[in-house]
Amino acid sequence: MFKIFHGIHLVDHYHNQKKARRESKIMSRTIKLLFCVAALIALWATPTDFFGIPGLSTVEHRVIAIFIFTTLMWILEGVPSWTTSVLATTLLLFTCSDQTLLLLRDASFAPAEEGAKFAAHIIKSKDLFATFSDPIIMLFLGGFFLAIAATKTGLDVKLARLMLYPFGKKSENVLLGFILVTGIFSMFMSNTATAAMMLAFLTPVLKSLPADGKGRIALALAIPIGANVGGMGTPIGTPPNAIALKYLQDELNINISFGEWMGVMIPYVLVVLLLSWIVLRLMFPFKQKEIEIKIEDNVKDSKHLPIVCATYIVTILMWICEEYTGIGSNAVAMIPITVFVLTGVIGRRDLEEVNWSVLWMVAGGFSLGVALQQTGLAKHMVEHIPFGEWPALLMIVGAGLLCWMLSNIISNTATANLLVPILAIIGVSAKDALAPYGGVHALLVGVAMCASLAMLLPISTPPNALAHSTGLIEQKDMMRVGLIVGLGGIVLGYLMLFFVY
Repeated sequence: MFKIFHGIHLVDHYHNQKKARRESKIMSRTIKLLFCVAALIALWATPTDFFGIPGLSTVEHRVIAIFIFTTLMWILEGVPSWTTSVLATTLLLFTCSDQTLLLLRDASFAPAEEGAKFAAHIIKSKDLFATFSDPIIMLFLGGFFLAIAATKTGLDVKLARLMLYPFGKKSENVLLGFILVTGIFSMFMSNTATAAMMLAFLTPVLKSLPADGKGRIALALAIPIGANVGGMGTPIGTPPNAIALKYLQDELNINISFGEWMGVMIPYVLVVLLLSWIVLRLMFPFKQKEIEIKIEDNVKDSKHLPIVCATYIVTILMWICEEYTGIGSNAVAMIPITVFVLTGVIGRRDLEEVNWSVLWMVAGGFSLGVALQQTGLAKHMVEHIPFGEWPALLMIVGAGLLCWMLSNIISNTATANLLVPILAIIGVSAKDALAPYGGVHALLVGVAMCASLAMLLPISTPPNALAHSTGLIEQKDMMRVGLIVGLGGIVLGYLMLFFVY
């Protein structure tokens, strides 16, 4: 993955390290996997009354078992997170849908009357399959095509050099430049690819700094902070954004356009990035007052550069002007896909660069959401669990902090896939109580925001791991900065959501 992106050697090193850890812990991973499977079997065999929800059907019981199994798999990582998502979809397909194995069917699967469709709580298999081509998946795919095309034509290097130039040579300004430019790129590119690219640009800069200077640490930390925080700026910046947006649009009928999202989140992102710059300056001051930045422009595919530039401009403008064009952001995402394929900017080989594991990961989470809705489990939970009696402020902030804590140890996409479907149910039940504190917007967007602010550890996000692999950052430094920026960003974020919504 990302073979054509700048800094690929860092990504390769990161994945090789992960592979080595997996191979060295085969017994541990096997035990985790067996534990998760045992939990699934135990929950499957548990009497339905155990869950304390009256009238629970066999299919709903199975969905609960699969949901808990998926949660354990995501937390313990018996297998890669995206593999768990695919497994969850397959389990739902063969045990809870209209394609369930005959030996697993009971009265729940029988037609209510001759010629009638299956009972309402049976999942439609076509809806499970449809999650892999959900409009949000297409939105992300369009973003991946834009990123690949920018790298192939050298547009990313030209933009990076152009955007860093105004910051001059003063060390502190160069640090600000790297934070802001990384954040801007991360709004439209994968945070992993962005971090790898910017760390590659940073390498010659680091060589010019004193070996005993703390400024090297500040610059190395600026990349993961910029990549993690910048992703909040657009719906395609990071998967948790897209997951929250889908449930707001599809399940709660709350439409937030691409431009509206950017209008709210980009000012917030800029404030957090400036806060991060101040923190890094104070914690890791520069010994050398000036830095020379040299970014080589190795043009790869100049003949297609005008096409890519024009497509970028048109696509972003149409995303921002959605309310004036009447064309949704998901549909606009097909423009770069179509243009780049027709013009030869992206060929068959380039499709290997698409981050399919992220798309499948998100789709698996959508499958769980489909299961909660179509089996009637969501309705049962709303009716029998008194969400509306919970303190609204505690519900909103507590959900965000839970997401932040989980995202520091497991994939932020997995965390969003786990929490957002349940929180969407809570949002329906308690929307009146939530209204004074930003409503359902604050609940779901807050979770997406907290997922991106989880950056305590090298394992928290790929950008953190890539930066840590440079050998310049100690884990204690990453934790200190991650704690200050993360909690500071959460406080500012919820204040912003309460006032805006």
